[in-house]
Amino acid sequence: MSHSVRRHLHLEIDTYDEIIRQFIPGYDRMLEEAARAVALIRPERVLDLGAGTGALSEAILEKCGGCVVELIDVDDEMLARAEIRLQRFGGRVHLKRQSFHDALPRCDAVAASLALHHVPDLDAKAQLYGRIHEALTPGGVFVNGDATMPEDTCRKAADYAVWAAHMVSRGIPEERAYRHFDEWSDEDTYFPRKGELEAMTQAGFDAGCVWSQTPISVLAGRKPCSR
Repeated sequence: MSHSVRRHLHLEIDTYDEIIRQFIPGYDRMLEEAARAVALIRPERVLDLGAGTGALSEAILEKCGGCVVELIDVDDEMLARAEIRLQRFGGRVHLKRQSFHDALPRCDAVAASLALHHVPDLDAKAQLYGRIHEALTPGGVFVNGDATMPEDTCRKAADYAVWAAHMVSRGIPEERAYRHFDEWSDEDTYFPRKGELEAMTQAGFDAGCVWSQTPISVLAGRKPCSR
């Protein structure tokens, strides 16, 4: 499986961390809340799926003193950017060119931000969530920050309007914002929050939403210590 952020978002990798804030409402708060949910269990080893430039990994490394984070991504340019960003953490950082559909190593926490919307249907997501559940140690946590969209057509339109308004507030014309949505739909699929939580529950997690700002949700699922 291959994926190029440069091609998908039509941007230069060097500008990703600036432009993603134009695109995504509450981006920094999403990272903070996701990292906080991971830190609650004091993990020793964390996987960051579709890690990109390492923004979520950085937040986790800062909040979880001593933990090791393995960044998994198929985009070489993004991993190279993450390697530079995370140099100060030394041996606590491992980078691996790998799809999140491949076998996952044993770990205490799995995190993702703006990555798993590339999985095109909920059945496939439930299977991925099942493999994440298997990779986690008992009591481990899975945290996912991503866009969610209501199933109802009117509510979905309203959420897209909120999303577009954020982009307009950051200097992107409204017409261009809606063209971005159309372009991204070639690779991105956003499901209702309820469906995401049901897929996590189906995989065996005790799941809930820990933070949201339309259209972004941070969902967290805990693997029970025993069944």
